[in-house]
This record gives sequence, structure tokens and C-alpha cells, in this order.
Amino acid sequence: MTAEIQKQLTQIEQEHEIRIIYACESGSRAWGFPSPDSDYDVRFIYAHKRDWYLGIDDKKDTIDLPINDLLDVNGWELRKSLRLLRGSNPPLYEWLQSPIVYREDEIACKPIKDNLRSFFSLRAGMHHYTSMVNNGLTNDLAADIVRLKKYFYVLRTLCAAIWIADKRELPPMEFSTLRDVISDSSIQKTIDELLIEKAKNDERYTIVALPDLNAFIADKLAYCNEVSRELTPAKVDTAELDKIFRAII
Repeated sequence: MTAEIQKQLTQIEQEHEIRIIYACESGSRAWGFPSPDSDYDVRFIYAHKRDWYLGIDDKKDTIDLPINDLLDVNGWELRKSLRLLRGSNPPLYEWLQSPIVYREDEIACKPIKDNLRSFFSLRAGMHHYTSMVNNGLTNDLAADIVRLKKYFYVLRTLCAAIWIADKRELPPMEFSTLRDVISDSSIQKTIDELLIEKAKNDERYTIVALPDLNAFIADKLAYCNEVSRELTPAKVDTAELDKIFRAII
């Protein structure tokens, strides 16, 4: 599949006359809990030639390929990406920490990666992750029978929120590292058991809801919401992002 992904990326560069400076896996395969039928969620950051940026009109700043059963491929233009970096868009910060990288212009990406922690707003990140946990707990995990993958979506974002609350730093992407913030051994045991089930069943696999796990999630969500009141917005130096942008194009 890696060869097919590389082929798709090269074709995108040729058809759109762009340069892909970074491409990675962004979904369950990168998080560390894929199912046998999980697709490949490929995300990339790209730059146009310098003249593209000199017109007065805004232009399309995303590239989206039709989704099929195996591949979900889309990318964001460089200027859009840097603006989202300034706004502490958590998915973008996750992409840039992905353990599965398909393309990387190291010279272009180094100043971005070197500044991830200083650019990231703990307050914005906490709001994003707690909102996702709350939505998942309220909607996806409220029924008697739930999709197993929904538990992992909620647990991953919950652990990211706890990471911010406890460590006051940018959370990593991989669930195997994130889950270290959980000190409850019984919850860790439950997660181990769920990971085994997730690895051998498809994306539609359902289980009976787990009241103890739901209660743990609700309790930690309340803790993170309390901590979020102490967090202040980050101030990103736009001049530094402008410098990175000019160096790349």
C-alpha cells in the first residue's frame, strides 16, 4: 500500500503543479489501534510555485481526492496550514507528529517542527479535545450497544486532554504513549482487552457499553474542564510564521 500511496502523491504533484513538503498517516493506523479493514488516512501539506501567491484573489487551498474503501487522501496548502498552526489546530499538530511519514522535505519542515510546542495553545487544544470527549460520551457511548472504535476515539482525545492538564505541554499523537496518563490499573486492563478486540474485528464491531469505563471518562472530563479555566491563550509570533512561509516558497 505504501507504493500506491507514493504513486498517488506523485500524481497529485504533477496534476496540480505543486510540491508536497509533508505527507503522513493521520487516522487509526497512526494512532495505534487499527482494525483489519481500517482505511489509510493520508494527509499532506503542499506549496505552489511562488507566482501562485502573487494574485489578489483568494484561491482554493485544499486538495481532496475521492474516498474509496482503502484510501482517504487530502491536503492543505502551506499558507492555510501555517494559519491553522497559528490557531493551534490540533489535527495539524497531530499530523506533524505522526509515526508514519510518507514524504518529508526536512529543510522545509524543520523550522515548523522545531516550533510546535511554542506555537501550540494549551487552552485551544484543551477546548478541542474536551469538546470531542463530551460529544463522544453524550452521543456515541450513551447507548446500550456501541461501536468499539468509538471508545478509542473518546479515550484517545480524553488522554490528550489529561496530558495537557497534567503536563501543560503539547500531547503526542500515539495512543500507546498518551495512555500513560491513566494511573488506574483496572482501566488500563480494560483498554488492553479492548485493543485485542479492536485488532481482530472490523470497524462496525459493537460491544455492550461499559458503565465503569464511561464513569471514568466522565470523571476525567470534569477534571480537564476544571483545569481548562486556568489555561491562558498562547500568543504566536506571526512574523516567525511569515519567515517560515517565505523560506519554503
